[in-house]
Amino acid sequence: MIDSRWFAGCLTAIVCFLAVGCASTPRFAEKDTHDRENAVHPRETSSAKKAEPSRSSPSGKVLLTLEGVISYYAHDFQGKETSNGETFNMNDLTAAHRTFPFGTKVRVTNLENNKSVIVRVNDRGPFVEGRIMDLSLGAAKEIGLIKTGTTRARLEVLEWGVGQ
Repeated sequence: MIDSRWFAGCLTAIVCFLAVGCASTPRFAEKDTHDRENAVHPRETSSAKKAEPSRSSPSGKVLLTLEGVISYYAHDFQGKETSNGETFNMNDLTAAHRTFPFGTKVRVTNLENNKSVIVRVNDRGPFVEGRIMDLSLGAAKEIGLIKTGTTRARLEVLEWGVGQ
């Protein structure tokens, strides 16, 4: 016979696990919602998790380098609230990253044409598997990303932001 306390404990654990596993991570928070957790995506590279957000590099030294696929976002999000509370302006030089602190300055280089742009992280994303960053339309134009929509890129953190 099964002990009822053991069964109740297992059932509680399963319910908690399912509740946490079903939580969503929308790009934009509702106006009345202030719960902006910094979810760590399971596919994020371990080097990004080990980065120390308190360090900065006024000399322009690269603090962290990542490579992967990037994309951009624009019209559907224009004027909506970003994860850090700003109003999204698709023409600004900004970006979305899953874990980098808000305010982090990143040089993004399109590996197909070697064009680069410096962006400031002010949003969370991308939420498409296999991508490491979403750029605003303005930043995407700077590096020739508009026609292809996605490209392989190098991300170089120049300065860690202080936002969460």
